[in-house]
Amino acid sequence: MAYTITEKILLAHTDKKSIASGDFIYAKIDLALGNDITAPIAIQEFEATGVKKVFDRRKIALVPDHFTPAKDKKSAEQAKILANFAKKHKIINYFEVGRMGVEHALLPEIGLVGPGDLIIGADSHTCTYGALGAFSTGIGSTDLAAGFITGCVWLKVPETIKFVYSGKLKPWVGGKDLILHTIGDIGVDGALYMAMEFTGEAIKTLPMDDRFSMCNMAIEAGGKSGIIEPDEITEKYIKSDGRKVKGVFYKSDEGARYRKVIEYDVSKIEPQVSAPHLPSNSAPVSKFKKINIDQSVIGSCTNGRISDLRIAAKILKGKKVNSRVRLVIIPATQKIYSQAIEEGLADIFLNAGGVFSTPSCGPCLGGHLGILASGEKAIATTNRNFRGRMGHPDSEVYLSNPAVAAASAIKGRIAHPEEI
Repeated sequence: MAYTITEKILLAHTDKKSIASGDFIYAKIDLALGNDITAPIAIQEFEATGVKKVFDRRKIALVPDHFTPAKDKKSAEQAKILANFAKKHKIINYFEVGRMGVEHALLPEIGLVGPGDLIIGADSHTCTYGALGAFSTGIGSTDLAAGFITGCVWLKVPETIKFVYSGKLKPWVGGKDLILHTIGDIGVDGALYMAMEFTGEAIKTLPMDDRFSMCNMAIEAGGKSGIIEPDEITEKYIKSDGRKVKGVFYKSDEGARYRKVIEYDVSKIEPQVSAPHLPSNSAPVSKFKKINIDQSVIGSCTNGRISDLRIAAKILKGKKVNSRVRLVIIPATQKIYSQAIEEGLADIFLNAGGVFSTPSCGPCLGGHLGILASGEKAIATTNRNFRGRMGHPDSEVYLSNPAVAAASAIKGRIAHPEEI
């Protein structure tokens, strides 16, 4: 029987001899992830069962990244719950402030996830790790508690939509633009509970950071997961910078069954912007040039990696942020923070008039470090622009890639990088 890459990974994590979309399975997990918002609930449920030990202290990751460094008493208490649980159960992969980063950038960076893995996380953007050829998906906190206990997850095998990207990318267009364009095409429920398999010649040349951006936002189309077949670029990534990830390199079979196949010519795709209040409201940046902004945010698990900061710095070097605009730049991990300093990127941001912050999810979910007031507009490299997502319900968030966000900060309005 011919299988998709997703079906192969799921089958390998069960005791079944065959599998098909729609089947309910009980699968072994390679990693269970929680953060300072979702893990406290999971820990409460875990403790309520009376179970004394986690299934494997090496296969749990706790990352306090959403409201940290703690912004108030409540967030401090949330983070403390993770710290206490990690200490009690000797969780190896607990990351305190100073060592932590935005979870979906941190785990690949330190080699905790790899090709062929099955990863669950009580955070919807856990689908990010599909960029490495893993099956990774978001779950609820009670499911995470069950994972802590059993080392397994109960789920339905998703159907797969195959997205084929051909052609050559235009300047200033990257993975963020491809996924915004895709979500705009199929809608926020266009891949509901399906695996989104990204392939084609344009994907094969796409750098790893751009692949992370694409898979990160699969959930914004309703996807159960996003996934890219691992290749030479994947192998180079998992074996570089001190990582020693082995993994299993699965690929879809000829004749594998797909719900549908959708094709795009990337040479026709311009830098994209998604208007409030849905990621699916995407259109070329030229459609938004009359939109003035109050804030530009560059960071998050979608676009807070070093390549994103380099792109922003290329636009901002020697320029000044518009006097009406707040530019907030948040590296996704401590390592990226350090790299940005060493490469002189931090100086470029500061000289331009921006703020360069410690790693945190920060304003992405309306946490801190850049909350919007009533009537304010922001452009951001984050992944969601729901009403009130970054602060006041009467504020607006426009999504873009780092180049557009940087150019817009200079112009004081949404702008194409070529305008700078």
